[in-house]
Amino acid sequence: MIRVVVADDQALVRSGFSMILGAEPGIEVVAEAADGTQALAAARLHRPDVVLMDIRMPGMDGIEATRHITSSPVTAGVHVLVLTTFAADDYVVAALRAGASGFVLKDTEPAELVRAVTVVAGGHALLAPEVTRRMLDRFARADREALILPPLTQREHEVLVALALGLSNLEIADRLVVSYSTVKTHVSHLLTKLEARDRSQLVMLAHRAGLGG
Repeated sequence: MIRVVVADDQALVRSGFSMILGAEPGIEVVAEAADGTQALAAARLHRPDVVLMDIRMPGMDGIEATRHITSSPVTAGVHVLVLTTFAADDYVVAALRAGASGFVLKDTEPAELVRAVTVVAGGHALLAPEVTRRMLDRFARADREALILPPLTQREHEVLVALALGLSNLEIADRLVVSYSTVKTHVSHLLTKLEARDRSQLVMLAHRAGLGG
């Protein structure tokens, strides 16, 4: 059972997402929150798998709440999935820097929302293709100072480049003509070497290092 906290300052939006997720077998909405403070408290109390987090909320916003959740040992296993709109690129980049595992658009289809929660709950990053490229380009422009990566093997470098291009593990395996399990091993090594929390941070680090175009 995937346990979820839904955080949004708009009651109708909050209840709508809760209804969609709660109706899905295998997903349980354990709490709702109207601001970042409530979201943080719910994360600490319920230790959910995922917090579906709005960014713009009164008091403590979603970015600050995300930072607290992802940096605390108490909520180390909690993944944050950010809710956003096309107009909120700056906020999404800040949320990813704060440790969010990915983002979905507020007008996403119910099936895509369920898939997003499932993916993030499994410990994977979710980078919505509709806005990933423009956000990563924006992130790269904001951090023009080149990031120096630690020594990587040639294969690890190839995997990191593929991640920066937005490829899935299966696509990377096909591209490099290796097994799926081999790709997973390389991704795991990259997470350790680059001290990244998850796949989304690997992608951001790769773009800061000038990989992926």
